[in-house]
Order: sequence, then structure tokens, then C-alpha cells
Amino acid sequence: MSIDEVLEVIRANRIIAIVRLNDLSTAIDLTHALLDGGIRALEFTLSNPDAMTALAEVKAAVSEFKRRAAVIGIGTVLNAEQARSAIEAGAQFIVSPTTNLQTIEMCQRLNVAVMPGAFTPTEILAAWEAGASAVKVFPARSLGPSYIKDVREPLPFLRLIPTGGIHCDNIKDYLRNGAFAVGVGGNLVDKQLVAAGAWDALTDRAREFTQAAW
Repeated sequence: MSIDEVLEVIRANRIIAIVRLNDLSTAIDLTHALLDGGIRALEFTLSNPDAMTALAEVKAAVSEFKRRAAVIGIGTVLNAEQARSAIEAGAQFIVSPTTNLQTIEMCQRLNVAVMPGAFTPTEILAAWEAGASAVKVFPARSLGPSYIKDVREPLPFLRLIPTGGIHCDNIKDYLRNGAFAVGVGGNLVDKQLVAAGAWDALTDRAREFTQAAW
């Protein structure tokens, strides 16, 4: 998929589910549960060293990725070498908590969407001008939905993906204030539900989020 195609899946579905777990042995079951609830973009984070292996297994096993109905990426990417390895494993987008110029350059060279993290308007614009496909506004928890509107009023061309502290009660506010999409971690990918293998409950949680986004 091209960068534009990946971004369109994310834009149209509004949510990136962030999978930050210590155990990824049930990644395929987890993915099916999220997809059944309407999620169409998943990010496996490198806080778990098995993330790239899990991504490759999920991408090979789950038909939605083969049909281009969903996209999958790697997060917590800190440098260009990690980005290259993630892309070689099959990542369709790369997400970072901060802005690393070499990571952006690597993703541009390999024609893969990259979403570096930034906080202030200066940082956000610098990341965008360096070639970000979208900018992860992180941590959004301490900023609130109106921050997205405030930043985009003078900079309406920005694609912003607030991440951190997003839940069903505020997700629509972020989107109404101009967010391109949102990143949702533990409030969606609940560790206790995953550990219990409560896939139906996780699907219900995903459905709550996808419905709340509209």
C-alpha cells in the first residue's frame, strides 16, 4: 500500500489501536477481536521486543491486511535502524514518541508512512516540515481536545494524531476539534481482558470506541 492509501484507511476509521503488552503470544486472536469491533489500524509497540515478529505473524494470518481493509504498524520506534527493521518485518506505518530526523528520512526513503511524536506547535511544525506523514501529538492527556483546534487554526494543513488519555468520553471531542485520527492504548487494548482471553469483551470494547468516534 502507498503512504496515501495507508493514511486514508486511518483517516476513514479514525482510531489507531496501540498494542502495548508484555505478552504477544495471543496477537492473532487479539487482532481478530479488535477488527471484529471495527478497528482498522493496529500499532504494535517496541516496548515488547517480540513486536516485529508478532506483526509479521498477524499480517500473514489475518485476511483484512491482505485485502487492504486494515493496516498495521510498529510504534515506539526510536531510530532509523529500528524503522528499517520494522518495515522489513512488514510495518505499513512507523510511530515514534518523539521526533528523530533520521527515522523520518529512513521512512521517506522506503516510502512508508511515518508519525513522529511532538508536543509544542514548534515541535509539531518542525516534524511536519521534516517529512512526517502525520504528527503524533503526545502526550495529549495534559493538553485536551481544544489544543488540537488551537494548533490547526494557524496551521490547518497539519495531520494531527493525539495520543494518551483518549477514552470513549473524549474521543469525539478530539476529532471534532480537527484530529486526523487518535491513538488509543490501554483504554482500548485492556491488559486484563487480553490476559483472560476475553475476546468477545474486547470486541465489545472496540465497538464502543468505534461508535463513540462518530
